[in-house]
Amino acid sequence: MSRSIRLDAVLIQAVIAGALSFAHLHDLAEAAGQTGWKAWAYPVSVDLLLVAVWRRLRTERSKLAWFWFLVALVASLGANIATAGLLDLDHVPAWLRILVAGWPALAFLGGTLLAHTPSSSALAPDPESAPRSVAVVDRPAVPDSDSEPRPAPVLDPAPVLPQASAPAVPPALVDHARKLATEHRTRTGTDIDAATLRARLGVPEDLAGAIVAQLA
Repeated sequence: MSRSIRLDAVLIQAVIAGALSFAHLHDLAEAAGQTGWKAWAYPVSVDLLLVAVWRRLRTERSKLAWFWFLVALVASLGANIATAGLLDLDHVPAWLRILVAGWPALAFLGGTLLAHTPSSSALAPDPESAPRSVAVVDRPAVPDSDSEPRPAPVLDPAPVLPQASAPAVPPALVDHARKLATEHRTRTGTDIDAATLRARLGVPEDLAGAIVAQLA
């Protein structure tokens, strides 16, 4: 019983905070010259960027995700502080108008980077696929009973490495590469090659070749 009451209180607080922040962003955008539906689109844009950051932080605590989290947080808190009486909404300064006008492009850039930049976990090689060295052990010669003792053969103590196998490609990276290949084929009419895929994904050459082989 107490747990359900505590959860309900958290939900109520979340609804109140979201509604007030939404209204403050709308009021600031409207004061900066973005009237009509455009003023309502600004709080939606800030909330969508926060959702993209939250999804990225669930899988990876990267510097990219934390940077865009701070950007969205400053945009939300800045609107709350600016509309609290510290700023004359009838005479919004020019620099704030510029920031408000440039926010959609900035939010689109952040959302695109968060959605299409591969995470470090997706690019990490599988430890089971790494080549293992095989040590060669020198064994002493067994003397023949009817002949003189023979010296033991001298073997190269250097480890013998197996031929490098193709690197393991994570399924999530293959799915993302398949989308890029489809986009490239639609735009150019030709299949994507390893060099182009390597440049788009930012992966090593052998990993790009392995991905192209799976896409064939």
